[in-house]
Amino acid sequence: MNEPLRDYIKVGFVHFMGWPECMGGAGPILETIAKLAVDPFFEVIELTRINDPAERDQVVAVLNGAGVEMGFGAQPILLGGDLDLNHADDADRRSAVDAVKAGVDQASAMGIEAVGVLSGRPSEDKASAMQRLIDSLNELCTYAEERDCRMVLETFDQLSFGKNCLIGPTVDAVEASEAVRAEHPAFGLLLDLSHLPLIGETSREAIDAAGEHLVHVHIGNCAMDDPEHPAYGDNHPRFGAPGTRNDVPELTEFLRVLLDTGYLSASERKVVSFEVKPMPGETAEFIIEDSKRALEEAWEQV
Repeated sequence: MNEPLRDYIKVGFVHFMGWPECMGGAGPILETIAKLAVDPFFEVIELTRINDPAERDQVVAVLNGAGVEMGFGAQPILLGGDLDLNHADDADRRSAVDAVKAGVDQASAMGIEAVGVLSGRPSEDKASAMQRLIDSLNELCTYAEERDCRMVLETFDQLSFGKNCLIGPTVDAVEASEAVRAEHPAFGLLLDLSHLPLIGETSREAIDAAGEHLVHVHIGNCAMDDPEHPAYGDNHPRFGAPGTRNDVPELTEFLRVLLDTGYLSASERKVVSFEVKPMPGETAEFIIEDSKRALEEAWEQV
C-alpha cells in the first residue's frame, strides 16, 4: 500500500494486555499508560477497570491532554471473576451482568463510548445458552445506551487450552448480533487476528462472515502447536515469535481483507489495536516496538 497507514487506521494498543499486572484494576496503571500516551504512533488506548477513582481521573487527564482516544474492555472483569453472561443459573448470570454494568459506569464516567465483552462457556443446550447471552447483551446495551456507551462482543475460541467460549465461531457471533441489533443497532462484533487460528477460521472467512456486524478489530498472535510453549493458548505473544501462528504475512492478509471488504477505507479511519503480551524475559516496551515494525511492514505489502 503506497498510501500512509494513518490515512486508513487509528492505531490503538490494549494496555491491560501489554501490562497484564494491571488487569485487576491496580498496579502501575498511570505510569504505564503515560508511556503509551507520549508515543505518537498510538491514537487509541484500550483500558479496563481502574479501582482507584483518583487514579482513574489522572488517567483521563493524561490521555485527554495527549489527545488520545480511549476504549474499555470488560473482558478482564468477566474472565478474572470467572463470570458468565450466558450462565444457566440466574444468580450467576446476574453477577456477570452486574459486573459488566460496573465497568460501563467507569467507562461512561471516563468519557469512553464502547465497552467490549465476551460470551460465557459453551453448553450442550446451545440454543438456550445463546438466548441467555442475547438477553444479557440486550440488558447491557440498554444500560450502556443510557450512559452514552455501546456494547461490543468479541469472538473467542472453544478450546480446552484456550478461553473455551460459547462465541465462538463468527457465524454464531453474527446470529447473536443480529438478534441484539434488532433492538440496539449500535451493537457489533470485535474480531481479533490472535484468535482466528484458535477458532479455526481464516481472515477471509471471519471477516466475510462478520460483514456489517464488524465494528472493532484487534491484531496479535497465538501459540497452539506445543503445550510447552510459554504462550500456549490464547496468550497473545509478539508477532513472529518462534512456535507461533501470526507474523507479517498473516497480518498482511488480515489487513488486505479488511480493505477488500471496505471495513478499512480512507473515507473513515477505523481503530485497529494491538493486543500483545510479553512472554517471560520480555518487556512491554520490547513487544510494542516489534508490533509497530510488523504493522508497518505488513502495510507496505498490502
